[in-house]
Amino acid sequence: MSLLPSLASLTAAAPLAIDMYVPAFPDMVRTLETTSSGVQLSMTAFLAGLVLGQFLLGPISDTLGRRGLLLGGTALFGLFSLLCALAPTVQFLVAARFLQGAAGACGAVLARAVIVDWYRGPGVARYFSTLAIITGVAPVIAPLLGGLILLGAPWQAVFLVLALVGLAQCATVWWRVPESLPPDRRNPGGLRVAFHAMGGLLRNRFFVGYAIALSCAAAALFVYVSGSSFVFQIVYGMSPLGYGVVFAVNALCMTAAAALFGALSRRVRLNTLLMTALAVSFTGTLAHVVINLTTGGNVAVTWTCLILTIAGMGTAFPAIMTIGQGVAGHSAGSASALLGGGQFLLGAIAAPIVGMFGESSATPMAVIMLVALTCAVLALAVLARPWRGHGEHSG
Repeated sequence: MSLLPSLASLTAAAPLAIDMYVPAFPDMVRTLETTSSGVQLSMTAFLAGLVLGQFLLGPISDTLGRRGLLLGGTALFGLFSLLCALAPTVQFLVAARFLQGAAGACGAVLARAVIVDWYRGPGVARYFSTLAIITGVAPVIAPLLGGLILLGAPWQAVFLVLALVGLAQCATVWWRVPESLPPDRRNPGGLRVAFHAMGGLLRNRFFVGYAIALSCAAAALFVYVSGSSFVFQIVYGMSPLGYGVVFAVNALCMTAAAALFGALSRRVRLNTLLMTALAVSFTGTLAHVVINLTTGGNVAVTWTCLILTIAGMGTAFPAIMTIGQGVAGHSAGSASALLGGGQFLLGAIAAPIVGMFGESSATPMAVIMLVALTCAVLALAVLARPWRGHGEHSG
């Protein structure tokens, strides 16, 4: 049987852990006797751990192999999730969430590396599109799952469920995921050489171009996630349920676009799909800005433009992941770390910016997204030069 279901489950852990406890924020503020910003800091801590974990685990796995790190990482994810549930103070929770994020990075970064180890040719693109679908769906269902848990249990139960997820993933790796990087294919020379290989990727202008483009596009997505609830509920007066429908429809469009990428990847050049998808996202965001500045916009215009933007990202993300891994060659772990870590790093930095401009208009969100996507387009045009067909498999 295919490894894909097991690898997809590993990819889902981090997105679930980011958002699953969001419905519990008010309860956590009361029981931990803290402020909302204190609880929100625990999410920042998780993202910081997730980024650092990817940067470290990627090159380490190129030297030590994947399976042992996956076993240890999933087990520790379960342990640190349990510590989150037992947190007596918000300071303890923040520390535990950082460790949980670092451990959760193993599934995200190593699942992609295992795909590159095991599979070759155009089929790799289909596997990355599946991971992109999981990554797109998990943040949507995570708050819903958290809300269902909270109907009959306190906030600690959310982290107990995540602890069980970690243990289940550890068992899955033990039974279903063999070592994909045998000793003869590992980077010789130990960790120093592994991190040197990561430095080599950072000196590869084509890889850096794709990585920057992915990070900037992810920043635009994080800005949308953090700002859209205020835009639709406060600016346009929608109910929480109405906003939930908007968010879910956009996520489904992103998922459908990722599935479309998988279907087209055998017949259309990957870089062509990437350039087309990014053009769709850029056009949707540019139209959003222009219409808001000239007419003030409305809910229908904003939603339509965002559907174009988010759908384009659904194809662009797996395309860049596939191409970037192809450019990197044998340093799959290091490439996965830089691509994935950069996504969350720039996304976490960009997400709070939209809140600095108030809640009276959709224009700030649209403008910040346009700036991020403009940077993505420039990174591709100046550094990656996708029309040259870098990172595409021939068979």
